[in-house]
Amino acid sequence: MGVKKIILASTSPFRRELLERLGLEFMADTPDFDEGSVSASSPAGLSELRAVGKARSLAARYPDALIIGSDQVADLDGELLGKAGDEAGAVAQLTRMSGNTVHFHTGLALVRGEEQLVRSELFIVHLKPLTQAQIVNYVRHDKPFGCAGSFMIEGLGVALMRGMEGRDYTSLIGLPLILLTEMLEELGVEVL
Repeated sequence: MGVKKIILASTSPFRRELLERLGLEFMADTPDFDEGSVSASSPAGLSELRAVGKARSLAARYPDALIIGSDQVADLDGELLGKAGDEAGAVAQLTRMSGNTVHFHTGLALVRGEEQLVRSELFIVHLKPLTQAQIVNYVRHDKPFGCAGSFMIEGLGVALMRGMEGRDYTSLIGLPLILLTEMLEELGVEVL
């Protein structure tokens, strides 16, 4: 079954760039959803609820479209790491993460009318021990204030790593393309 219109419920240029890789025609629109309005018992569940909330927030505006929502939650030893918001917050987050392992849960929701698919993808990042000067230099370079975990793997953030685990690095950027392709196919949208 074809789809008339695909909407990406995101303002992220990185998510838009990732979706463009699949060669699908789509529009991006700003979701009207408060991420703080939902809670869940697990980081994966929280990422899924937020992804659904973002997608559902555009459903009335695009009733015949397939809407893609995505959200990411970073988990460090049970502590959820949100978006730092500013330089001081990013430095504090990275200082806490230095030398540790962080689990990134990226929720993905596809909504079409009453139909909905929701899943999440796990990606694990091992950060190397970092000096305060390295952290400050990194934060000033990439300015990762709007990213869960305060780093951007698509920028200099790769220099913070000692290793990564997962089936799809695009989930770390915020839109897991392998999972998205699988879910689109479940809804009858062939990518290839």
